[in-house]
Amino acid sequence: MKLRAVAALGLTAALALTACGGDAGDEATPTTDETTPEAAETADAGDEGEEDAGDAGSGLSGEFAGMGASSMRVAQDAWTSAFMADNPGVTVSYAAEGSGAGRGGMEDGSVQFAGSDRAFTLEENVAGNFAACTADSIVLDLPVYISPIAVIFNLDGVDNLNLDPATIASIFKGDIAKWNDPAIAAHNEGVELPDEFITIVHRSDNSGTTENFTDYLSQVAGDVWDAEVSGDWPYEGGQPAAQTDGVANAVGSGQGTIGYVDLSAAGDMGTVSIGTDGTYFEATPEAAAQVVENSPVEEGRAEHDLAIALDREADGYPIVLIAYAMACQNYEDQNTADLVKGYLSYISSAEGQDLAAAQAGNAPLSPGLQEQVAAAVDSINA
Repeated sequence: MKLRAVAALGLTAALALTACGGDAGDEATPTTDETTPEAAETADAGDEGEEDAGDAGSGLSGEFAGMGASSMRVAQDAWTSAFMADNPGVTVSYAAEGSGAGRGGMEDGSVQFAGSDRAFTLEENVAGNFAACTADSIVLDLPVYISPIAVIFNLDGVDNLNLDPATIASIFKGDIAKWNDPAIAAHNEGVELPDEFITIVHRSDNSGTTENFTDYLSQVAGDVWDAEVSGDWPYEGGQPAAQTDGVANAVGSGQGTIGYVDLSAAGDMGTVSIGTDGTYFEATPEAAAQVVENSPVEEGRAEHDLAIALDREADGYPIVLIAYAMACQNYEDQNTADLVKGYLSYISSAEGQDLAAAQAGNAPLSPGLQEQVAAAVDSINA
């Protein structure tokens, strides 16, 4: 991968890809029974920051909990199960309640790690106020999951559509009301489009997926999309649905519906290929990875805070989601630090990334990005 270096952080090497963590089921639930964050018991942590679940967890014991993005629930389910199997003294849970809930959990101290489809802003991180951490600690934003956000639809007899950014923005803003609108037809010669109203399905909760989606529309179709980038859906109307599962279920059970989800939640629904000038990119992990290759770490970030500024106009499928694991750089007690450190070492390792790719279909981290994340995880302490 050849990520440009910014603020002395370079992310390099080609992404080694296999076939975004998706969601299944109607409600997001913790991987295990509810845990008590304070229940971690002091134990010998063994070798910290090793590259697989067995090595990372040698001697670990205790309980800890995470919460956050529903986009990577499938990956988190796989990771927590594998980590606990290799570390029988450990109980770890992940409640897929949304990115905003995960960031809030780091702020109020209700969880020891979080998942989010956007990083804490530089201002949020510098301000601190993270009850999960020591008073002087920042939160490390660690990319662990790369995936496209698929624009999905349910339209009888149509499996794929080509659209440009302005048309997508016009549809989701509500300016285009019917499927046979000339703006849609212009990109889909030979496709029989029905004279049918479009039903927009959007997230009802504060969502990192929504924030990435609106960021894309703001960057590349700003003359149409006049709303601010936000994790909350900015326009009235449409059909709201909670979390990734809710959007996928609403689109799949409707007719003439359109929405946006992590790719693995798309199932057998129709998907949109996106492009301009007659060149369209399908929503695949490989295409999404092309965008990450050309995207820098945000300027001004502290060492080991790996928030990436996505270049939405780079070649490839442009609506990309990077899900971050969020952890304190400094915890109040060593055992909690060791537990989180061991878990994040595993999920960012080649073994953990391959497991997620097999279960969720996301793009694994490249060796270069893995190296950057490993160094950041190694800085976690108490």
